Amino acid sequence: MTLLSLLGRIMRYFLLRPETLFLLCLSLALWSYFFHTDEVKTIVKSSRDAVKMVKGKVAEIMQHDRFGLDLSDAEFSKNWELKSPGAAVYAIQGRRDHMEDRFAVLTDPVNRSHPSIFGIFDGHGGEAAAEYVKTRLPEVLKQHLQSYEKEKENSLLSHQSILEQQILNVDKEVLEKLSATYDEAGTTCLVAMLSEKELTVGNVGDSRGVLCDKDGNAIPLSYDHKPYQLKERKRIKKA
Repeated sequence: MTLLSLLGRIMRYFLLRPETLFLLCLSLALWSYFFHTDEVKTIVKSSRDAVKMVKGKVAEIMQHDRFGLDLSDAEFSKNWELKSPGAAVYAIQGRRDHMEDRFAVLTDPVNRSHPSIFGIFDGHGGEAAAEYVKTRLPEVLKQHLQSYEKEKENSLLSHQSILEQQILNVDKEVLEKLSATYDEAGTTCLVAMLSEKELTVGNVGDSRGVLCDKDGNAIPLSYDHKPYQLKERKRIKKA
């Protein structure tokens, strides 16, 4: 064995050891931090901004391609706020990359052709499910409620049965569309329909509806669907 080959083996032995590589990387990081701090910060910030921009564009493109929805910039804003004579909504994005929650307010105060419809859809794992339900559910409810109001004297339906059936129908639609694209997004669904004499509330998930009476008492209008509840756990196991 020559001297050069021996030196080569010794260098490979020491340089390729995990602790040697770790110390080398640590030294480079410290050197960059102390001598090129501004440049490193600029590169890191630019990289983060680029990643956020790409993620936002990809999410927007995928959303549009899946459902053919025309999304405005407001759909991806950090905060939402709506104030009107009959309703108010406020939401905060928090630490998520995009606002995943949606809401819907659909009223007809002039003609009163259907009850007022209010919806909260708390998305998780992405905004695709919440966006679809927010767009689809109020419209199908409006159509069926208008038909019901015209023939309710001879109809076997009710506000409750219409709300329940349409939530189930839209749930199937969402499942089919998201399964086709392997999207794991989901959403809660809390809907209230208010007419002159009747308030009907439907709930899926853990968004919570509360009614405040004239004395300031909070009356629950929905019950969370969570596995620690005995009734919900039995339903999940049965399914």
